[in-house]
Amino acid sequence: MNPEQTSAFAPIIAALENQQVIAYPTEAVFGLGCDPDSEQAVKQLLALKQRPWEKGLILIAADYAQLAPYIDDGALNEQQRATIFASWPGPVTWVIPAKPQTPALLTGRFSSLAVRVSDHPLVQQLCRQFGKPLVSTSANLSGEEPCRSVAEVQQQFGDAFPVLSGNVGGRLNPSEIRDALTGELIRQG
Repeated sequence: MNPEQTSAFAPIIAALENQQVIAYPTEAVFGLGCDPDSEQAVKQLLALKQRPWEKGLILIAADYAQLAPYIDDGALNEQQRATIFASWPGPVTWVIPAKPQTPALLTGRFSSLAVRVSDHPLVQQLCRQFGKPLVSTSANLSGEEPCRSVAEVQQQFGDAFPVLSGNVGGRLNPSEIRDALTGELIRQG
């Protein structure tokens, strides 16, 4: 990573470490993200989105190892694990049984957690530099279209909102969501 890229990430990493919500480009739209281990940040994100905590959230990561503290890998058989790994990194979010200590603000009313290993290079770099996954939800206020540019993020959330500059990937739709245990399609991608 060149120094220019590193300096672009520094204020975003600082915002995450200070329990703030950030915006960043993903495969299809800009996402809102925060530290999944910060109750304050997750509550701030839910309030911004006007999203009930019961729905649960998605974690986005650079690799499977970053997700291990939150999901119950032992609940998956070899075939299920192989199916998940074959789709990652990529635009498929898998709902996997959560570890008992995974915060309810992340799982919502469920005993599982939605997780994805992203193939977007900026998401990969951001998660690697932060050292853990991020909560990820589309960057938009309730009732508004998801943001697809830095300008749209600033229009909806204000000029001072911490945004990682970059382009969204070429996907038109958000990630597909599947149940890891049954393979059932929960949301079409």
